[in-house]
Amino acid sequence: GPEICEKPRKYRSGQNLVTDMISVVEGETATISCRVKNNDDSVIQLLNPNRQTIYFRDVRPLKDSRFNLVNFSDNELRVALTNVTLSDEGRYVCQLYTDPPQEAYADITVLVPPGSPIIESREEAVSEGNETEISCTAMGSKPAASITWRKGNKELTGVSVVEETYDRMFTITSRLTLMVYKEDDGTPVTCVVHHPATKDLQAQTFLEVQYKPEVKIVVEFPEGLTREGENLELTCKAKGKPQPHQINWLKLDDDVPSHAVITGSDLFIENLNKSFNGTYRCVASNLVGEAHDDYILYVYDSRAGGGAPQKIDHAVIGGVVAVVVFAMLCLLIILGRYFARHKGTYFTHEAKGADDAADADTAIINAEGGHSNSDDKKEYYI
Repeated sequence: GPEICEKPRKYRSGQNLVTDMISVVEGETATISCRVKNNDDSVIQLLNPNRQTIYFRDVRPLKDSRFNLVNFSDNELRVALTNVTLSDEGRYVCQLYTDPPQEAYADITVLVPPGSPIIESREEAVSEGNETEISCTAMGSKPAASITWRKGNKELTGVSVVEETYDRMFTITSRLTLMVYKEDDGTPVTCVVHHPATKDLQAQTFLEVQYKPEVKIVVEFPEGLTREGENLELTCKAKGKPQPHQINWLKLDDDVPSHAVITGSDLFIENLNKSFNGTYRCVASNLVGEAHDDYILYVYDSRAGGGAPQKIDHAVIGGVVAVVVFAMLCLLIILGRYFARHKGTYFTHEAKGADDAADADTAIINAEGGHSNSDDKKEYYI
């Protein structure tokens, strides 16, 4: 059993005589030690709380065989009391027959460990986002025990109530209130009972949390683009607690195509055509609630794409865009310069032809002629 813990708290009632405070677990052995610093052959004796003599020197007048002499010398009378009970608690007196007599007091405190803790949950299973309460009770200890809690590895504090059951014996109940989420499902909650008479006692329960389904649509076929004439196979994966009891397929804003085959969580459509385009939804429900996932079907021409869609690196796309923008800028600059230069050329030709003309008509003819015969004409290929 646990060690007897003796606190050496010395009494100075007689400077020459000292003893200790004693804490002992019920059923264990208490050792009372009366020590004399400088003995002048005075008699030592030990009295019980009723001041009856237990030992007079090394003789035991008291008829209680649980008291045994451990040591007797000029400097010490040491007595062991085996199989301690609650009724042994009290103030024992060491006496030294000097003039005047000296006394020192050894207080025995009997500790009683609590029974095994009992843990109880208010409800067997809790829905996510709700509160639950767990209680833990440790009965019949002296002094009262204390209780702490752990959820997983995290320390938590409950609200404790202590009641005295009968003479100096106590029962403690601690209540822990928790909000629970689906991640808490299966998490251990431990009640830890602390008491000086024993190493920590524990009781454990596991949180049972119910949560609405998590839904995911998986495309079983095809691997690449959905093309005309091909088949489509979707599976609806739904996980919840309890397991979803119902899985439904529907098409938003329309009916599911009449020749689609639905078997449980699978949706199968053969010979696709564009009239099947739209959003297909899988809805799963359980006691806690319902959830869904959507799949958008777009049917491509039978010749569209080449197998699985290519996974294009964003860096490559960026590069291509940069090159295109750069090329367009260059084009704009070249065109701008081209138009600027030609505008000038038209003015000069016009002037050349019109200079020596007699009247307006001639000027126009000359200008046109000058234009077509001009050796300044250039062609730009871009």
